[in-house]
Amino acid sequence: MNTNLLSAFAPQENLAAALLSHIADDAGDGSHDLSHICRVWNNARRIQAEEGGDLRILLAAVLLHDCVRVEKDSPLRSQASSMSARHAQRLLVETGWSEEDAAAVAHAVEAHSFSAGIAPRTLEARIVQDADRLDAIGAIGVARCFYTAGRMGSALYEAGDPQARQRTLDDRRYALDHFPAKLFGLADGFQTAAGAALVRQRQQTMRQFVDAFVNEL
Repeated sequence: MNTNLLSAFAPQENLAAALLSHIADDAGDGSHDLSHICRVWNNARRIQAEEGGDLRILLAAVLLHDCVRVEKDSPLRSQASSMSARHAQRLLVETGWSEEDAAAVAHAVEAHSFSAGIAPRTLEARIVQDADRLDAIGAIGVARCFYTAGRMGSALYEAGDPQARQRTLDDRRYALDHFPAKLFGLADGFQTAAGAALVRQRQQTMRQFVDAFVNEL
C-alpha cells in the first residue's frame, strides 16, 4: 500500500489500510476514485475539527460511501447509497466491527447521497453528507460536472437556449443545465454550521464560472 496515500488518512492510517484493500480504485470514473475519497476525507476532517464526531466511524463511512458503483444514468442510481450501505455493513461485521458501529457507518453511507433523499440522524452522517457535497461544489465541482458529462456523452450546452429560458432543464443532455438543476441548490441543504461556512466560497466560485462561461457564448 502506498504510504503517501495512507498518510492522507491520518490519524486513522491503520483503519485506512485495512479498508482500502477492499476498495478498487475505479480508473473508469475519475469523479469517484481514490482522489475523490481523499478530498471527502479532507472535508470531513475540517468539519469534524469544529463539530466533533467519531473519526473511526467517519473514516469508515468516507472510505465506503461509494463502495457499490452505479452510473449516473442508471435507473438504479437512487439506490446506490443503500446498496453501498448494505455492503459496508456486511464487510465491517465480517472484519470484526460491532453490529452497532457497523450500523452507524452504514447509516452515514446511506444518508450521504443527494439522490437517496435520506435525512441523516447522527452527527457522523451529517458530516459525511456535507463532506461529500462539498466535493460537488466549487472549482472541483465544475471539473467533475464536465468530466461526468463527457463520460455520459452529454453536450456542453443547448446551442439555441443555453440558459434554458424557454425550455425545461435537461442535465442528462447538457452539462451546463446541471448547475441550475442541481449544483446551485446543494448549498441550501448543508447539515452542519462548519460545512455551510465552507460552501460559501465554493458556491461563489461555481457561479462565477457559469457567468463567465455564458458571457463567452
